[in-house]
Amino acid sequence: MNDNALIQVRDLYKHYKDGEIKALDGVSIDVNKGEVIVIIGPSGSGKSTLLRSLNLLEWPTSGSIVFDNIEITDPKNNINIHRQKMGMVFQHFNLFPHMTIMKNLTIGPTKLLGVSKADAEAKALELLDRVGLSDRADAYPNQLSGGQKQRIAIVRALCMEPQVMLFDEPTSALDPEMVGEVLDVMKELAHQGMTMAVVTHEMGFAKEVGTRVVFMDEGVIVEEGTPDEIFNNPKADRLKDFLAKVLI
Repeated sequence: MNDNALIQVRDLYKHYKDGEIKALDGVSIDVNKGEVIVIIGPSGSGKSTLLRSLNLLEWPTSGSIVFDNIEITDPKNNINIHRQKMGMVFQHFNLFPHMTIMKNLTIGPTKLLGVSKADAEAKALELLDRVGLSDRADAYPNQLSGGQKQRIAIVRALCMEPQVMLFDEPTSALDPEMVGEVLDVMKELAHQGMTMAVVTHEMGFAKEVGTRVVFMDEGVIVEEGTPDEIFNNPKADRLKDFLAKVLI
């Protein structure tokens, strides 16, 4: 038993088409408190399925997930309560287009957590200031660049004061010049000790910020280790082949 694990995944399977497609094929992994796990691998390797399974946006075919000492895969548990403790940032920003940025940021804390409007707005302004967007509180999403929208999406998740942040390829839909501003926010979160699980194609981020890098292929974890072990001393031939293609 790992007492430091915030999330424990055991023997996770996710099959489609009566088992023809094995998106996850027996994955076990711990996410420890304060750790930044970066999940890499080719398209279709199962990495996004694994990440989305952590808060049951994908229900596994079998296996168990324990989050904060509660087995969330037990149907008796209310997953919505546990999702509130997990911030999720997607490729696309999913902001409400008809609401101001401030309203986007405060609707969750006020409706779901019972935070007062004044306290929610104060927290939102503090977080907006941290990501350099305090002047955009009254703007609408269509008035922002892609990089700004993604920073807002991160702030929205943080407004719920989550125990862990899950990032599903958060920069893949951005123009290249906007990627850095989003990665900078994620780096800052990591330095502040936020527990994070990140699916990304940004190998520089994996090297610099990850405490552990997990390489997946065909629904299984092929190899995992420190960034130094994965990038400078890979053992599996499949990982070596992948790195040869992406580290150009």
